[in-house]
Amino acid sequence: MAYRFCAYGPCVGDPVVTFRLQSGTAMKLLIIEDERDLRDPMCAFLAKAGFVCEEASSLATAEDKLSAYDYDVVVLDLNLPDGNGLRLLEQLKRDHKRSGILIVSARNAVDDRIKGLDLGADDYLTKPFHLAELNARVHAIIRRKAFAGDPLITFHEITIKPAAHQAMVHGKMLDLTRKELDLLLFLVTNRERVLTKAAIAEHLWGDRIDMADNFDFIYTHMKNLRKKIADAGGDDHVRTVYGVGYTFSAA
Repeated sequence: MAYRFCAYGPCVGDPVVTFRLQSGTAMKLLIIEDERDLRDPMCAFLAKAGFVCEEASSLATAEDKLSAYDYDVVVLDLNLPDGNGLRLLEQLKRDHKRSGILIVSARNAVDDRIKGLDLGADDYLTKPFHLAELNARVHAIIRRKAFAGDPLITFHEITIKPAAHQAMVHGKMLDLTRKELDLLLFLVTNRERVLTKAAIAEHLWGDRIDMADNFDFIYTHMKNLRKKIADAGGDDHVRTVYGVGYTFSAA
C-alpha cells in the first residue's frame, strides 16, 4: 500500500508524493524538533520505516544526547526554543562525529540553511514537507555516507541488501532475524573499529538500553549470527576484544 503524509496535515495544492514502506535496517536517528505535533509523526513514520528513533525538543537535551550517544543521522530543526540549531552542527563537526545531518527549516530561513550547508550539513528540507520525502532524504544520506551510494554492501563473501532486508554468504541467503541483520549491518559498516557492547546495544535498541543491568544478551545475538554465517560457508570475521566488545575484520 502506498502512503501520502504531510508533516503539517493535508498538503493542499502540493504535488502528491507516494512512498512504499519497506523493511528497513536499524540505523539510529536523533530527531531534534521542538514542535511536538511535528516531532511525534516524524518519529512514528521513521520508526515504521525501520529506524531506531530518539528525540530531543531543545538545544540542551540534544547537546546531552549528542555528547553521550552516536547517531547515523541527525534531523535538525534550526529554530529551537533555547538557541539556534547551528550550534549543534558546529559541535558535531568539532567533535568529529560521523553522523549525517539533515536540516529542517522554515521557508524563510535561507541564510541559516546556506550557513548550515557551509558548516557541513548533508541536506536540508523546507517546512512543510511530506514525511515520505523526509524518509527518502534520510535513506539517501545513509547511502552516501555509509555505503558510498551503493544499495549493496559487500564485505568479502558477505553481501547485504539493506532495503530488501537480505544478507547472503557466497550468494546463499542467510535466514537472519531482524536484529541479527541489523547487527551484521552495524558490524560491516563499522569494520576494523572496536565496538563496545554498550555501543552495539544502544545502536540496535535505542539510548534507554544503557540503563540495562548488563549487556550479556549481545553475546547471544553475536553467537547466533556467527553460527549462521559459518553454516553458510562464511569466515568468522568477528573478533572478541575481551573486557571491551567486538571488532569485525577480514579473516
